[in-house]
Amino acid sequence: MKVLGDNKWLCVRMMGWLVLGWLPMACVDPDDVLLRGTLDVVVVDGTLTNLVEEQLITLNRSRADPLTGRFGVLPLTKAQVEVVVDSAEVVKAEETEDGIYRLPGDFRGQIGHAYQLRFTLSNGAHYVSSQQVMLPIASIDGASVQFNPISLPPGLYPTNFRAGYDAYVDTNDPPGQRNYYRWDWILYEKQKWCKSCYQQIYIDTVQTRYGQNGVVSTIKEAIEDCVNPLTVFTAFGFPNGDWYSDYLCRTPCWARIRNYNLNVFDDQLSNGGLLVGRKVAQVPLLTRQPALLQLRQSSLTADAYRYFYLFQQQTQNTGGLADTPPTALVGNVRNVSNIREDVVGFFTASTVSEKQIWLDKKDATKLPLGAYDDAGTIVQTDDELFYALKVRLPMQGPEGPPFTPGKPGRFITAPCTPGPNQTPLKPEGWRD
Repeated sequence: MKVLGDNKWLCVRMMGWLVLGWLPMACVDPDDVLLRGTLDVVVVDGTLTNLVEEQLITLNRSRADPLTGRFGVLPLTKAQVEVVVDSAEVVKAEETEDGIYRLPGDFRGQIGHAYQLRFTLSNGAHYVSSQQVMLPIASIDGASVQFNPISLPPGLYPTNFRAGYDAYVDTNDPPGQRNYYRWDWILYEKQKWCKSCYQQIYIDTVQTRYGQNGVVSTIKEAIEDCVNPLTVFTAFGFPNGDWYSDYLCRTPCWARIRNYNLNVFDDQLSNGGLLVGRKVAQVPLLTRQPALLQLRQSSLTADAYRYFYLFQQQTQNTGGLADTPPTALVGNVRNVSNIREDVVGFFTASTVSEKQIWLDKKDATKLPLGAYDDAGTIVQTDDELFYALKVRLPMQGPEGPPFTPGKPGRFITAPCTPGPNQTPLKPEGWRD
């Protein structure tokens, strides 16, 4: 289990929120699970959409150290994951990263259809969600952004950094029906570094030489993973204490940074009216380089709205990391054989309307989060994103062993592996 230490402040906050119910629920009011040091729960995260994008299901087990209370996360690997469409068609998901399961590339949710998640863990435990019907959503008619030096809430970052962009949307709420909305955002930033290894090095390929019938042959085997240096080198000078080795992207890559809070809305008071200038995002100024902001307006069922609204109420008045809510919200997934088991998280299906906004950042009157390190040293411009996300400077990993003896070592790069936090595909609306 990987424990999230003090220097991973944003990850701690996000994990705390995830465990606290970053996902919707069934037809009853959400149950609460007390957050004690013995918390040990399965966490499910999955939202199917109608968009041409990866449809991902994430499965983790979240645990808290009984002494320190700090959260750790263990990806649930080797699970059998599938989505049932309209109680008839079964669509299987493939594990692409530890604990991350992707549905086939041509799969898209459709309005009016019902979806149910089913998965079986490696220990044989079987889980199912309630059915979720994908509802329509009004389109985003207009969107705008404005730089704000105090956009972010206090305490989100330990340096009390608050500069960012406030984003607003206009939408025409359909009359004569109750509608529930959720707004999210994704910030795409160009990414320079694609892999970080903790107390290990990254190897792309290894070459094995062998002799047979007097002939020397070689075999190359793709590794593409972090390994113990001694499996590659006969000797290796290990640095003292904690150390990382970082590797440049082999191909173009874009980081995905997602919203850190919830924004939901019930149209009961404005049914059939025009929503103008609804504030839907507070986006951090991470770098000086241009970026693409994607605003997402999603449909919610009534039950999903109640779940998200309760979670929003729990978190909106917190004063920092020490003030996370005392309960975890149980969602719409249950253990078939053990109804007493609390499963945190939510599986749902949402129609999404999106709008892209290009941020050239020329209007920013504050330096970005990644501009300076803790010692006050200016960070190289194309390393600002790395520092902003990891709170350390990159350390280029060592060269790989040469394929031909006596030749110089090989410069090692890492692929941009598709996933929730990065993509090798150029985002729609990106300007070169």
